[in-house]
Order: sequence, then structure tokens, then C-alpha cells
Amino acid sequence: MMNFAKKTEKIEESLSEEKWRMLIVDDEPGVHNTTKSVLRKFTFENKGLEILSAYSGEEAIELLKKDNDIAVVLLDVVMETDDAGLIVAKRIRDEIGNKIIRIVLRTGQPGTAPEKDVILNYDINDYKEKTELTSLKLFTTMVASLRSYKDLAVIEQNKIGLEKIIGASKSIFKLNSLILFVEGVLTQIVSLLDLSENLRKIKSSDAFFASLDGNKFKLLATAGKFKDKDDYKIITPKALGLLDEAYVNKENIEKDGAFVGFFQSKDDKCIFLYLEEHGKLNEHDRKFLKIFLNNVSVAFENVCLNDEVIDTQKEMIEKLGELVETRSKETANHVKRVTKISNILARVSGLDDTDIKNLTMASPMHDIGKIAIPDDILLKNGKLTEEEYAVMKKHSEIGWEILSASNREILKVASIVAHEHHEKWDGSGYPRGLKAEEIHIFGRITAVADVFDALTQKRVYKEAWPLEKALALLKEEKGKHFEPKLIDLFFENLDEIQESIKDL
Repeated sequence: MMNFAKKTEKIEESLSEEKWRMLIVDDEPGVHNTTKSVLRKFTFENKGLEILSAYSGEEAIELLKKDNDIAVVLLDVVMETDDAGLIVAKRIRDEIGNKIIRIVLRTGQPGTAPEKDVILNYDINDYKEKTELTSLKLFTTMVASLRSYKDLAVIEQNKIGLEKIIGASKSIFKLNSLILFVEGVLTQIVSLLDLSENLRKIKSSDAFFASLDGNKFKLLATAGKFKDKDDYKIITPKALGLLDEAYVNKENIEKDGAFVGFFQSKDDKCIFLYLEEHGKLNEHDRKFLKIFLNNVSVAFENVCLNDEVIDTQKEMIEKLGELVETRSKETANHVKRVTKISNILARVSGLDDTDIKNLTMASPMHDIGKIAIPDDILLKNGKLTEEEYAVMKKHSEIGWEILSASNREILKVASIVAHEHHEKWDGSGYPRGLKAEEIHIFGRITAVADVFDALTQKRVYKEAWPLEKALALLKEEKGKHFEPKLIDLFFENLDEIQESIKDL
């Protein structure tokens, strides 16, 4: 048993609900009871002590694997074996990988584990004989251990924070869509501010991004308690006032238990980060946030420039598609309707965001090859002869030849759409007679959208079909002209499709 001296030191009572956590590892219950009794009023930096117990080395390891928030372990050497404590110390460092927990080795049999050998061969922080640990010396040992732990935890927190900043910055610079950008940034900020619970239990994860749309704030992404709530429940009068203040002053503000980050591009696009602090941000949070938000500002400007380029490309592609349709005396809205339908079918088919975006932008170019078809064939008011139809069919290959030479991703997608949107699921289409999944999914989707719109709209060679007749043909051509799965998805989402094109 440990032999504590009577002398004790008056210790201030903790003013904080948060406590330091320590673990006693010893096979003698009396040691646990005595240690807890002596340390019951222990405080360090206004925080008390929560004491956990393990009665064997194996029990200690299992506990430490599950709990990485323990600051100090008082570890007996001789338990189930003569070197059980030494094995635990080695496993803490090597197996669990916890480098900052402070290990104080205690022994009632110093001859079993000589101090010099133990200090040299094991990564421990103190070595005490049980007989020398008076209550005052135990207090001193705990203070020294916790002070060391706190300093190491801060260093570890800084390291993790910097790693997250570097990783987060790389991540946001890869994003090229404003919505994806703010969702990515919000995820990174939540992660950045939740660096470690060793020193603080507060999580700063309640946040949202908003943009200024005219004179109204519009939510772009939410996290924490704001997730999936209505706009009016999120942008409260308090939040609105702080967002307004940040916009008027064109700067970040920290006020009334909240932080608002302000970002403005050169073309005056504005987005705002609103962060509920749950109390003041600590100094480490501020440093990390400042560094990260500086990168966010640069990335936001790049995203805005990239979006401007994409918008310009999209407009040019749409205009080229409209030009072809106008030349063939068909409404320019045909390409817009095909785009809308293709977008919906791409989404419900399970394509990823990049493929959906690329197909949506490329689909207006599906008939770009018609620009090389002679007027007497393209504008003929009546059925084409076999020879004329053979010329008309060349527009697929012409479109592919025009677009496939480009290294631009969107134009490469457009070349696939132009080349394959007249191929048929049963192999009877043109220009290459591809069959089933030999046809790219972009071509299969555009085929459904193009045929449906062509049937339901007036053309120089025919009147518009009634909706029921057009839908009946799609069903009839399931597994022949069209992929069966796509026809099923078309009908499952018919209401959304009709709603998306009703004004075009």
C-alpha cells in the first residue's frame, strides 16, 4: 500500500465544469481508493480531476484504445505479471500511438524494474516509488504532468490545424462550382474548428453559407443545427443584422456570440459564412480561421472567374445549337428542351455531378453537324428520298469530326452526343450500328430526349404529335430504339420532365 504523509496543500475548487482526466492502473483496490481520496480536491488551471480506474494492464489498454482524452496515467509496474506496467507503457506509445499522454510509472518493488533502465528503455515521463509519493509530491507530480500534457496538446492541435488548413485549401481550389465550393468550405471549417476535444469540449459546428441575391440573403449550404431547416428559421433577425453589418462594412465581424466571414469577388458577387461560436473563439481557432479564410478568399475569386468562363462557354454552346435549329427552321427552344430532359434523365440514372454537368452543357450540340447539310435537304417540306436521307445521316459524323479534335472536356462530351444520339439499342441505328451498352450513356440519354421533343413539336415535314401518341411510341420502342431502363425512368419522372419544359 502507498504511504501518504499527512501534510496536504489547500487547493482552489475548480470553477470550470470541464475536468482533466487521469487513469489509475493498479491491481490493488486500496491504491485506487487512497489516490482518489488524496486528489479529490485537486485543481489545475481552474479545472478539477476526473479519475478512471483499471485493475490490470489489459483492462488499461482496452480503455485507452477507446478513450484518447486521458491526460495522465499512474501506472503500476507489477500486476498480472512482473512487467505488466512496462508492457502497457510500450503499447500506449507503439500500438495505440498516443504520444502526448503523460505516463507516471509507480512501483512498490523498485528492484523489479530499476529506475535507470526503465527511464532509458521506455517512453515514460516520471518514475516514482509508492513509498515516496506523499500527498504533496503526488500533487506536484500531477501538476507537472498536466502542464506538460497541455503544452503537447497545444502543439498537436497546431499541427493538426495546419495539416487541415493545407488539406482544406487544396480541396477548395479543386472545386469549380459555387455550390460545391461553399459546401466543401463549410465541411472543412467544421472540421477545422473541431480539431481536438482534449482541451475543450465545445464544437463550433453550427454554420451556414449564404449569398446576396439582389437585396435578399439566400442559403447555399448548412451544417450542425442549421442542417435541413427552413430559411426563416436559420436567417433570424439576429443573423440578418450581422450579415447586413458585414456587407455594409465589407469585413469579417465577431459579435453577439457569432462570427460572420465576408467574401466579395471582383465582379461584386458576395458570399457570407455565419458561424455560431457557442462562446468566444479561442486564439487557436482565430489563427486557423484567419489563415484558412484568406485562402477561401482567393479560391472564391477563382471560382467566380471559372464560373464566368463556364457560363460563357455554356452560352456559346447554346447559341451554336440554336443557330443550327434556326437554320433548319425549327424552334431554338428544341435544344433547350433537350437540355432540360437530358439533365433530368442523367440525374435519375445515377450519373455523377461532373457527368450531369457536362452532358447538360453539351447536349445542345447534338445536331451541330447539320450546319454542313445542304438547304435543299435540310429544309425540304416533305419526305426525304433514300439518297437525301443518306446525306442527312452524315450530320452525326460531321458533328463528331467538328468537335472531337478539341481537348476541352465539354466539347469531347458534345462530340459523343453528336456522334451517337441516332444509334439504337437494338443495333439498327446510325452511323456505326452500335448496340446496347456499346452506345455511350450520353448518346442513349440524348436519343430519348431528342426523339420525344421532335415528336411533340411541329417540324417542316410534320405536325406535332399528341402527347399520348408520342408516349405510346416511346413505350413501343423500349428495347428497340431506346434503352429499357431509360424509358422506365422517363415515365417515372414524366411529371418533372413536363414541368421543366412547359414554358419553352
